[in-house]
Amino acid sequence: MLQRIYDWIDDRIDVTPLWRDVADHEVPEHVNPGYHFSAFVYCFGGLTFFTVVIQILSGMFLTMYYVPDIVNAHASVEYLQTDVAFGMIVRGMHHWGASVVIVMVFLHTLRVFFTGSYKKPREINWVVGVLLFFIILGLGFTGYLLPWDMKAYFATQVGLEIAESVPVVGDMISNLLAGGEFIGAQTLTRFFAIHVFFLPGALLGLIAIHFIMIRRQGISGPL
Repeated sequence: MLQRIYDWIDDRIDVTPLWRDVADHEVPEHVNPGYHFSAFVYCFGGLTFFTVVIQILSGMFLTMYYVPDIVNAHASVEYLQTDVAFGMIVRGMHHWGASVVIVMVFLHTLRVFFTGSYKKPREINWVVGVLLFFIILGLGFTGYLLPWDMKAYFATQVGLEIAESVPVVGDMISNLLAGGEFIGAQTLTRFFAIHVFFLPGALLGLIAIHFIMIRRQGISGPL
């Protein structure tokens, strides 16, 4: 049955070459831990992507129950944790996954730097990777406020004060994020919109560019 459905779709839009182009791509020997144990350092990029996928899927689940206003935000998180089936597990995956993805992207960035993989012809891909690094940090920062508890409030206060310390544009960035002089309803709404719409959109676009350039330029050489 599934094969007939696949054949029907493939006859009309020719999807087989698309997935074969990805699935049939041979992994070079120098990045395969099966040949060289030290090649595990090349896995950090893939692990980062895998963790990002988990974050997106678990985040979509959490968004179905989260209410982004200061009256109901904390209560909606408590409801998710105590009354929704598998809610505690999925929120735990999202919470701890946020830390794991930052560690993974940091290790991946270190690998790229210390193996010189940012050099010609991969300079643009290095810039894209650095932008991805900062976007993932931004996702972690904006997501921290969403539970709307005391820890989130004061951590966000510290983050906004750090943003204010940036020369020239610091005040503008802080006001843009906070939506006013104090952390309140505007801040929570803006953090939610940035966390759920703006940063994920930029993240997916840059990941697509990152992968396209990797396929065109190949994986950099061995250590």
